[in-house]
Amino acid sequence: MEMNLEQFAARVLEAAQQAGIAPAELCSGSTESFTARVRDGALEDYQVSDRLSVTLRGRVGERIGTASTQAMDEESVALLIQGVRESAALIENDEQDDILPPDERYETVCNYSAELNALPAQEKIALAMDIDRLMHEGDARLKADASVVSTAKSTVSMRNTLGLNLSHTSNMIYAYTSALAKEGESAATGFKLLWGYGLKDVDAQTIAEGCQKDALANLGAGRTRSSETPAVIKASAMADLLSTFSGVFSADNAQKGMSLLAGREGSAIASACVTITDDPLLPWGMNSCPFDMEGAAARTKHVVEGGVLKTLLHNRQTARRAGTVTTGNAAGGGRVAPSNLFIAPGARSAQELLENMGDGLYVTEVSGLHAGANPISGDFSLLARGFEVRGGKIARAVEQFTVAGNFYRLLEDVLSVGSDLTFEGSPIGSPSIAVRALSVAGEDGEKT
Repeated sequence: MEMNLEQFAARVLEAAQQAGIAPAELCSGSTESFTARVRDGALEDYQVSDRLSVTLRGRVGERIGTASTQAMDEESVALLIQGVRESAALIENDEQDDILPPDERYETVCNYSAELNALPAQEKIALAMDIDRLMHEGDARLKADASVVSTAKSTVSMRNTLGLNLSHTSNMIYAYTSALAKEGESAATGFKLLWGYGLKDVDAQTIAEGCQKDALANLGAGRTRSSETPAVIKASAMADLLSTFSGVFSADNAQKGMSLLAGREGSAIASACVTITDDPLLPWGMNSCPFDMEGAAARTKHVVEGGVLKTLLHNRQTARRAGTVTTGNAAGGGRVAPSNLFIAPGARSAQELLENMGDGLYVTEVSGLHAGANPISGDFSLLARGFEVRGGKIARAVEQFTVAGNFYRLLEDVLSVGSDLTFEGSPIGSPSIAVRALSVAGEDGEKT
């Protein structure tokens, strides 16, 4: 017989104690998702899913075992107990993740909308239909691709035999569309995504017009010559770079020799205008949660402040090794991960960054991040597109060029930070930034 989560948690922890597994901790994660995809005026795809995962951790003698299930019945209780015992017997590592009582205080954070949770499927489909219709009413040079609307609701809960009892629910909606623009022999793609916590955050007109503008702006794009040039990196492109290299701020990676920031706390690693914040308490943040996956209270912290590395991101295990305290960034399974990580915005608009640059390159998109970036050394060589800038104004679109550099050096070369902080469907965000120079390989070959 299936139990609800509260009944199941109480039953598992009771059974664990009776079996001599103490302390014991039960963590659960559930996700309900909906996706509608519309193409050429018709509903092409409609998906609803509901996933649940429950994990029991418990101390058996001197070792902590782990076991998981996706069912909540009496048979699963017995399988979890057996799994924890067998897992503990196989562990040879003396360094164990502790199961601990709750912290004294947890902050309140909200990224859940009851209105969104009650939104009928018909209205989500209607939104996708509206985006698709607007795309087909656009410029004749455009061929619309699919328009997608998706919602997700997630709940994470933790309970242990030492008094810990935590739960947090979040949800979100996102919508996007893409298109191909063609004129003569020239072709360009466009894309626009919006996300938030209600229909007002994913306006169909804004999405359609943004996609159309993106595609048409890149029609007729030419090539640029190889050079070492001043550049402004668009907010979304800089967020992609920060996401790719976010692992350098992990204490776990640093302690394993996979980050060049090991032991550099207190040292300048970036321009004085760069502050990088990890904020799990950000109101309406995509990854906001008052606790991490070890049950530690989450807190806001500047990873880099005024160019100086203030802290790496820790769970309890890495903090113990470093002789410090956890930053509340445990991601489960011994991993360390950021929550809402972003470069703090400055005072200038992206347009002002271009005007101050004068002549240079406006990089609007980078691709090939998995193959063209080394997350340990910080080196990158990425296919990009953007615009040549002359006299502070966009002159022409350019494509099929490569930008190369090093992430650590890029942070040092930041001249100014924009005010347009952007989270584009990701908990890692950035404003636009102006940098001293980027190495560009264009139509005349590799830049040396």
